[in-house]
Amino acid sequence: MAKIRVGLVFGGKSGEHEVSIRSAKSIYESLDKSKYEVVLLGVDKKGLWHRIDQKWLPEGPEMKSLPGGDKGITVQEEKADVFFPIIHGTFGEDGCVQGLFELMDTAYVGAGVLGSAVGMDKEIQKKLLKYAGIQTADFKVIKSLGDLKNIKIKKYPVFVKPANMGSSVGIGMCNNKGELEKAVKEAFLYDIKVLVEEEVVGREIEISVLGNFNPVASLPGEVIPKGHSFYDYEAKYIDENGAELLIPAKLPKSKIKEIQKLAVKTFITLECAGMARVDMFLKPDGKLIVNEINTIPGFTSISMYPKLWEATGLTYSKLLDRLIDLALDKKREKDKLKRDFRKV
Repeated sequence: MAKIRVGLVFGGKSGEHEVSIRSAKSIYESLDKSKYEVVLLGVDKKGLWHRIDQKWLPEGPEMKSLPGGDKGITVQEEKADVFFPIIHGTFGEDGCVQGLFELMDTAYVGAGVLGSAVGMDKEIQKKLLKYAGIQTADFKVIKSLGDLKNIKIKKYPVFVKPANMGSSVGIGMCNNKGELEKAVKEAFLYDIKVLVEEEVVGREIEISVLGNFNPVASLPGEVIPKGHSFYDYEAKYIDENGAELLIPAKLPKSKIKEIQKLAVKTFITLECAGMARVDMFLKPDGKLIVNEINTIPGFTSISMYPKLWEATGLTYSKLLDRLIDLALDKKREKDKLKRDFRKV
């Protein structure tokens, strides 16, 4: 039986470049080489694509950037049965690379153009969730520094977030107006649109979703930041003791089912496919508040998405098999569609 040729795409132009490389390394090492022929396709910070030798992948947990250069490959020349994009953040998780794969008429892992774009844009995401009756934190949108003067904060602290960014890049917790102004300026370094969001007090719950038309949810996990005011970039990727991850979370069965149901509803509402991690808050009164969805979640060996599936009974390697199968299934369904119109 011929091996499935997988194009593993990583790196990218966003602030999550190094995290993407670590995710790619874990995926590469866990893909069953008896089933798959893996081609490593790295995108440097200039946006150029390179065919990467697996020996280049960093050892251990160190951060590393792809070497830039004036010469790159054309991805259309790469013959793969399925592409596995693991570029976190802008130009990878926001529909851009998914649009490229659609133009190439090829199979790829994860959400399509619409689901990726909506999942990335926190403003549009929250509006769609609200329309579907899913509760999220109250927020205001700032599109220029001048908008700050029109923002009235009822209660501090508040959180400032770039509208299109992940891995907690550019996020700030603000306790007063001075900190708010500083955080907004910082967030505008990463996006042209910024959210100012109310603080939600509660347990931080994360849950993984898997599937296309009939998605299912894993057991939920809980994030408990340690030595950090919230689960920021440093707590996630730099400080080994930055957070305690409880996998699975200690919750009653009835609450677990409620969380799973809400996660699947969020996944479907936002037109997702393949995979996503849904982050939410469990308030002291028992109410659930959806924080956001991540359509290309962290995929390192210690990341929540694969860890939650392991706790649910699906190993990292089998999870990768399932994601590739889902990508190929999605392509087969699309291939059934008519691409022209003729009257009978």
